[in-house]
Amino acid sequence: MGEIVGAALVSHHPGLMQTEDFRKKVGAGSDSDLIAGYERLKAHIDAVKPDVLVIFDTHWFTTGFHLVDAGAHYAGDYISDEMPWYLHGQKYDYRGAPELAKLVQVVAEESKVPALAIDAPDLPRHYATINVVNLLKAKERIVTVSNCQNCSSDDFLEMGKVVGEAIRRSNSRVVLLASGALSHKFTDISFEQKHERIFHPDNLSSEANHKSDLEAIALLEQGRHDEIIARFPNEYRKIPWEGLGGHYLQMIGALGGAACQSKGETLSEYENARGTGNIHIWFDVEPQHQAEAAE
Repeated sequence: MGEIVGAALVSHHPGLMQTEDFRKKVGAGSDSDLIAGYERLKAHIDAVKPDVLVIFDTHWFTTGFHLVDAGAHYAGDYISDEMPWYLHGQKYDYRGAPELAKLVQVVAEESKVPALAIDAPDLPRHYATINVVNLLKAKERIVTVSNCQNCSSDDFLEMGKVVGEAIRRSNSRVVLLASGALSHKFTDISFEQKHERIFHPDNLSSEANHKSDLEAIALLEQGRHDEIIARFPNEYRKIPWEGLGGHYLQMIGALGGAACQSKGETLSEYENARGTGNIHIWFDVEPQHQAEAAE
């Protein structure tokens, strides 16, 4: 029987892939704390000894179906079509877990959730997966789950429930990684920094988003996922969170949805990235949460 042994909300923004010298230059002499946060996250992951990381990727936009990457192995040299001058030359080489991906499709069919496992070697990679894998120096097998853009919050929660059930039917120990930001409204192209340190929250797109993010972080630390989910229709989806919050909602759906009470441990400072709110938060997964999610 498989098990979810941990989960995290994790930032993947492109600035983290630049050189330390560059990050310190734009950081007014100090590095992004998200870099040190990756070391803290890796320590948590290593402690629970997973063999698979399931990454909910906010950049893999799909339409009409949730997709799960069922490839056995991926290797290549990534360049972003979004910002090729800034994010390029990222080599990646990681194994997949096709048996788990295909099991997700089986469970989805039983649950009448539109989801497919896709095994296509030429399927494009996205940096919300590659950056996380490379920054973690991950050796675990990787399964990427898409962010279906014509989904409601409930649809994301249902897909997460499917993923959770597939994991329980598998033989895998899994850590779930929700790869994306909280508030995700970019600053205008002509935006002038308010704070010399580019990562500082004063450089977020709005004070309202900053305030909303801090409130959300406090709720996550308290394990109030019920409150977070309740706020999605009228607040977080309208801000919006990155990928309409699909990364977080699928992760928490796998952990029992509103019934999940896992408290978050912040592993980094809350930082700006081109107006968006970024942070790493770890969630311990207790055995009772596994039982609750299965009910």
